[in-house]
Amino acid sequence: MKRYLLYIFFALLFFQPAEAQPNDNDWPSFRGAPDLAGKSTFEFPALPGLKWMLPTGANTKSSPVVSEGLIFFGNDKGTLIAVTSDGKIKWKFETGSSIEASPLIYTDKVYVGSTDGVLRAINKLTGKLVWSYKTDDQILGSANIWISGKRASLVFGSYDYYLHCVDPVSGKFLWKIETGNYINGSPAIASNTILFGGCDGIIRLTDPLTGREKDTIEVGVYMAASPALSKGKAYIGDYDGNFYSVDFIKGRILWDIPANDGSGAYLATPAAGDDKVVIGNEDKYLYCFDVVTGKEVWKYRTNGSITGSAVISPLRVLFGSNDGNIYMLNLKDGKKLWSFNAGSPVSSSPAVVKDRFYFLAGDGRLIAFGVK
Repeated sequence: MKRYLLYIFFALLFFQPAEAQPNDNDWPSFRGAPDLAGKSTFEFPALPGLKWMLPTGANTKSSPVVSEGLIFFGNDKGTLIAVTSDGKIKWKFETGSSIEASPLIYTDKVYVGSTDGVLRAINKLTGKLVWSYKTDDQILGSANIWISGKRASLVFGSYDYYLHCVDPVSGKFLWKIETGNYINGSPAIASNTILFGGCDGIIRLTDPLTGREKDTIEVGVYMAASPALSKGKAYIGDYDGNFYSVDFIKGRILWDIPANDGSGAYLATPAAGDDKVVIGNEDKYLYCFDVVTGKEVWKYRTNGSITGSAVISPLRVLFGSNDGNIYMLNLKDGKKLWSFNAGSPVSSSPAVVKDRFYFLAGDGRLIAFGVK
């Protein structure tokens, strides 16, 4: 018995998850970290100035990521592009199929899925293919990384109804879990749990080591967006315009905000802070809710649907709208502090590093902002 308890103790110690939060100069994944919470620990520039714009010649639905001074994103032509911090293209890699997801950076590789159903690993400095892994349908959501001690694994969903898990070094298959429909968004990871929703209307909680399903929470409505995790809670919206807070430790819904008349789908991933959660809706509003009660704190109306995901700092909110504008609001009361007309719908989530942030316009321009 003592030997068994000792084994359990060391197993739990070894498999304690490492939260791979970005440093000041990196935003290595969609939403910045595996929990997809979309939080920046430092403030955005109070009065941002335009640094440069880089046209890339193709429309995009992707969001940028940043690693060691390089910015990475994909476009509708299937091109993965690496750009230097001064706005110069370093390399391009052609997949031949549209890239809608944000890339993921881990160690020396860029991982990206595409509509041909292939997840590719590319050397981030050379742009050369390292390995590829084929699913049976398109990949629209970003891959995520689970790290524990010396172990790491990539997890991502596919329209083949499976959440897949592969080795990040070799691309070797590790496990997959079947769902009842397409997986459109990205899985979120925190507290040794993978949490994801899908088109079958079920939130699934999965063990990252084994792929075993820990729990399920029935929502019953198509979920195109990804969840955000913060302090044992998950926040996610559905296609009907309902918004949920879930205790993913105990596996139960804490509160849900039903859709109002005229409200649209939630296609964005929430930005989850200590006391507020912020999310955009197709009804043109950015909403802020109290994380404990679910009560509306404020809402801000734009002139277009909001399908991109906001990022929050301790005091501010940064997001784009399909009205072609990028906005910065006061997190406390939703008052506008700054805006920029990008001249094209903005559905990307920003990549945020110290004193700089990046957006993609829908026409494929990468836009860099910094201290004015």
